[in-house]
Amino acid sequence: MTAKGRLYGVGVGPGDPELLTIKALRLLRAAPVIAYQSATDKESIARAIVSQYLTGEQIEVAYHLPRALEPEKAQEIYDQEVAPIAEHLAAGRDVVVLCEGDPFFYGSFMYVFTRLSEKYQTEVVPGVSSLMACPVSLGVPFTYYNDILTVLPAPLPAEELTSKLLTTDAAAIMKLGRHFTKVRDVLHKLGLASRALYIERATTTQQRIVPLDEVDPAEVPYFAMIVIPSKSRL
Repeated sequence: MTAKGRLYGVGVGPGDPELLTIKALRLLRAAPVIAYQSATDKESIARAIVSQYLTGEQIEVAYHLPRALEPEKAQEIYDQEVAPIAEHLAAGRDVVVLCEGDPFFYGSFMYVFTRLSEKYQTEVVPGVSSLMACPVSLGVPFTYYNDILTVLPAPLPAEELTSKLLTTDAAAIMKLGRHFTKVRDVLHKLGLASRALYIERATTTQQRIVPLDEVDPAEVPYFAMIVIPSKSRL
């Protein structure tokens, strides 16, 4: 009987290939199969980050997990998309699944993990997340001493964004995309716009830092963040 392969969820960081961890690089080069999330009409961001480290002899598996689906519909589609990964594992081949940022921090690998980790031995390798990379790229400390940091997904309703921002010292608002205008309006309403810093595609060659009120809402990507650093200075 063929031994099952081992599943690895590997965080590849926010975009700069040099932010890959040593462990991630070792596993990446050793794996017979590399899998990655990719939109149907676009190059995989995760693969692009590590492309210079691939051996050229590995089997590659691209899968697509569409966003903004009803939970019932997403369940069936996600099950189908991860099936090729399971086939390689069942055949005894180890699979490294690439994930932008960190696998367990809003990472696409979570959907693979919940479907396969109980059936196959699994190891998760942390990665540098955009939450860490964006303040560094902006050149501002997020928090001091006992400040509270809140991470908010931009798709939340304006009312919920408002209530959360009223009770925190610092915040990161992620997944901006088409939700930018709503978020910007909330920040102005709360008097936080002057502290808010906008950055997109942090650490990549396409990184852009733009004053909040000069951002074109029509051009805001999914991988953009608004950082609201603490007012503390110690």
